[in-house]
Amino acid sequence: MSNKTLSNSNNLQVLYEDNHLIVINKRPGDIVQGDKTGDVPLSEVVKQYIKDKYNKPGNVYLGVAHRLDRPTSGIVVFAKTSKALPRLNKLFAEKEAKKTYWAVVKNRPEKEQGILIHWLKRNTKQNKSYAHKKEVPESKKAILEYKILKKLENYHLLEIDLKTGRHHQIRAQLTALKCPIKGDLKYGFDRSNKDGSIHLHARSLSFIHPVKKEELQLIASPPDDVVWNACL
Repeated sequence: MSNKTLSNSNNLQVLYEDNHLIVINKRPGDIVQGDKTGDVPLSEVVKQYIKDKYNKPGNVYLGVAHRLDRPTSGIVVFAKTSKALPRLNKLFAEKEAKKTYWAVVKNRPEKEQGILIHWLKRNTKQNKSYAHKKEVPESKKAILEYKILKKLENYHLLEIDLKTGRHHQIRAQLTALKCPIKGDLKYGFDRSNKDGSIHLHARSLSFIHPVKKEELQLIASPPDDVVWNACL
């Protein structure tokens, strides 16, 4: 993943910000929270952005409320206060946030729209989840709703309404549908994207603001590339 495509405090795509929250349009390749790679996570980039913007001395508080896979793009919400974080966590845990994703897939699903229900079992060594039609030991139920939004030249654009939030859920379930996501080698697509991204994008998010109690509706533009641009 080239560093040119990653977020830094100068090129951060801020979709919304107030005293309690900051919402970012994550670039593919940004890692939301630190991991064993040691790469600078998006959370640290956002902290630096806040520190610079408001000339804050000392440490900046920032809470991670949810995550997106590294190769995906789209909406990520961070809490700027310790008051907002547990409320955001609760909101995501109790599925009170409506998330919509866009996925570009090679094969057209048989049905124009449908609901996928699988049992997902995670393999931590492979960092991969496998979708089963029936419950197996240590599996979790995964539900999503999809519809075909657009026929592209070589691909199809699907809109996905996520009902549960499982590890690699969309990627595993679409592969089970024989519709792997463009660029997603791990889940059966035949070749990778040059920049290591996959064509999965957290497109929109709506929820009630945890402090102000007003509805927030957010939309994030997909990355600027030929295929995504054809989706718009």
